[in-house]
Amino acid sequence: MKKYTFLIFILLCASISFSQEKKKEEKKQHPRENYTGFFNFSYEEKTDKIFLEVELLNEDFLYVYSLASGVGSNDIGLDRGQIGDGVVVQFQKMGNKLMLVQPNLKYRANTTNSLERKSVEQAFAKSVLFGFPIISEKDKKYIIELTPFLMEDAHGVIQNLAANKQGVYKIDASKSALSLPRIKAFPKNVEFEALLTFKGKPKGDHIKSVTPNASLVSVTQHHSFVALPDANYKPRMFDPRSGAISISYYDYATPIHEPMLKRFITRHRLEKRNPNAAKSEARWPIIYYLDPGTPEPVRSALLEGARWWNEAYEEIGYTNAFQVKMLPEDADPMDVRYNVIQWVHRSTRGWSYGASVVDPRTGEIIKGHVSLGSLRIRQDFLIAQALLNQPFLTNDANYQPMLEMALARIRQLSAHEVGHTIGFAHNFAASTNNRSSVMDYPHPNVKITNGQIDLSDAYATGIGSWDKVTVAYSYTEFNSAQAEKQELLNIIDNAYKIGHRFISDSDARPIGGAHANAHLWDNGKSATTALQDVLDVRELAIKNFSKDNIRSYEPYTVLEDVFVPLYFFHRYQTEATSKLIGGLDYNYATKNDGQLITKVISPETQREALKVILKTLDAKVLKIPQDKLDLFPPRAYTYWRTRESFTGKTGVGFDAFSPAATSSDMTLLFLFHPERAARLIQQKSIDTKQLDFMEMTNEVLKNTIYKTYSDAHERELGHVVNVNVLKHLMNLAQHENSSPAVKAQTQYILNEIAKKVTAKKQSEAEKPYQFYYIEMIEQFKKYPEKFKIEASPKIPDGSPIGTDNCHYVRK
Repeated sequence: MKKYTFLIFILLCASISFSQEKKKEEKKQHPRENYTGFFNFSYEEKTDKIFLEVELLNEDFLYVYSLASGVGSNDIGLDRGQIGDGVVVQFQKMGNKLMLVQPNLKYRANTTNSLERKSVEQAFAKSVLFGFPIISEKDKKYIIELTPFLMEDAHGVIQNLAANKQGVYKIDASKSALSLPRIKAFPKNVEFEALLTFKGKPKGDHIKSVTPNASLVSVTQHHSFVALPDANYKPRMFDPRSGAISISYYDYATPIHEPMLKRFITRHRLEKRNPNAAKSEARWPIIYYLDPGTPEPVRSALLEGARWWNEAYEEIGYTNAFQVKMLPEDADPMDVRYNVIQWVHRSTRGWSYGASVVDPRTGEIIKGHVSLGSLRIRQDFLIAQALLNQPFLTNDANYQPMLEMALARIRQLSAHEVGHTIGFAHNFAASTNNRSSVMDYPHPNVKITNGQIDLSDAYATGIGSWDKVTVAYSYTEFNSAQAEKQELLNIIDNAYKIGHRFISDSDARPIGGAHANAHLWDNGKSATTALQDVLDVRELAIKNFSKDNIRSYEPYTVLEDVFVPLYFFHRYQTEATSKLIGGLDYNYATKNDGQLITKVISPETQREALKVILKTLDAKVLKIPQDKLDLFPPRAYTYWRTRESFTGKTGVGFDAFSPAATSSDMTLLFLFHPERAARLIQQKSIDTKQLDFMEMTNEVLKNTIYKTYSDAHERELGHVVNVNVLKHLMNLAQHENSSPAVKAQTQYILNEIAKKVTAKKQSEAEKPYQFYYIEMIEQFKKYPEKFKIEASPKIPDGSPIGTDNCHYVRK
């Protein structure tokens, strides 16, 4: 028996020795590269795995995901440098796993009572982002494999492609791998990156247009684990009049007599080195870094525009507190330690945006990240090229006047997008107050000087006076909390006393919008006056337009494309002016602040706006002169139409009617909006002097269906507009959002149109249209449920002069 026991002991020792030798051999065969930082981790090249060391459990840190490389389509929206959510997470040990848990910070209890805090925590769901099996544990340090987490589609590429109807995709693990050059460790953050390949069946044209093989879409996703800031940051209360962006959460420990919803502004941490000095350098200046991949002269323009903000910080007592530098070539733009202005390429032009990574506990901005679409500057160049009188008459190298306007815009754009990332919202009322903010959307302010188009003041230069107000509200230091509260009120009160207004996004949108002073892409104190100015500029520029608006030996097809933004040059000022009809003037007023709360726009102002808007439905205005039509032949070989071209129904020949259909359709969409119609009826019922829906519609009809033209071409254009009038009235009469009063009045109007058109004696040329209009109305009356509004030829892209030009994204 002893012999057997001894033999078993010998075999066991041999087995242990063999196992230990095997592990030593495996370590030799699978060496790991070690990284020391906020989290320690190692990389094993043989298996392409990352092993993370977790020491602190139940401790909050920030997790941020983003796209280091993108898809390159404005329509899809997966851009290089796109920041994803920044969320607070913590590792929690449960059994043999470490769970990466995201607590629910939307609902909190700010109290020292731990049980009260726990009751709120348990009342609302949290999210477990991943479960990691524990590989080993020693001295309370846990080793987990991070690789499966990094290889997930954190940014939602699959969901995005499906939502945009580009196809159904899934990750192809065999074609995905960690990206070692961007995997780094620092004391306050660790950075990881992985190349992910999505395999699927492409369905949409957008994904097909930007990938070499649309069945395999490869992008690089970036992940950051970041130490949260210390507790020395002081959150600042949000005021809706301040122009600041906010975060919010519900505090269930709030006394019953106070609001539960807490709102704080977002801002960078900024403190004076010498708090008692009138002027002081910052303890930690706000530094933004420009993408070194940005070419000249754009690079210099972006640096200059972003640096405008320092003037606002100087005025509140800081010296050189806001700086803009070039990003070091070895720096990673996705690294959370850098605020970055990134130059982003896409296959088509589109919006730019400012995103921020924010501490959701306090509102402190940790990283600002600006994404600027690289094709935007070319559109401003094209607009200037169309406006100027024969810019290439004598010299094909005469590009400087157009470039100057485009660079002026790009400076303003740089300041605008940086403004979002330092905490500021759009102010679409600034254009009515001497262009007082870079946070408005600026339309080029084009003038006629001595009979010539003048671009010298197309875009404002420097930071605006309203921008200084927002910086003062968000970043001024105060001696005490009590002083802060009163001084913040003083900043806003003083700003409004001298005529500043702050009105942001939803109130400025054209479709259904009503604010008389907040518009996108407008100019001037009076939207109506500005529309007339724009129409005058458009008329002169069309008159001057010639073959010399393009370079020698460029195809005339290019000339047609240059003409597009000129023909639709009035589009955004038309939007602005339409909002005066049925419009309101109001503020984000608070009790006792002395501001206007709300009022209806005067009948005189509304009628004057309608009078000028009706010019955009006039065939004489919409007509393209014959000498210009002669310059637009069928498209040249390989110069095919794009989304930015005129579209039409005449085959290869240029369709002179479709641009008029598109333009008039735009105006009528604004005028015959269900909400605007309902406001007009309501306003008239309260004040009999007001413009009402019936009066507005009758004025439209006088200038369209009931109007006659002696010129044959203008008459045909008039019928194009008339058809649009009828279809928009029919749409209004059966629209689900139309009130009963709107439906009743619209149906009555349609019946009256049918009577008048029937009774009117028509020429032989007019009779087909007489029949068509009556038939349209009769069919609608019989089968209203079958009505479906026919779309006019789509208006070419307006961006970067467009309604969805810019976005603020808080992550």
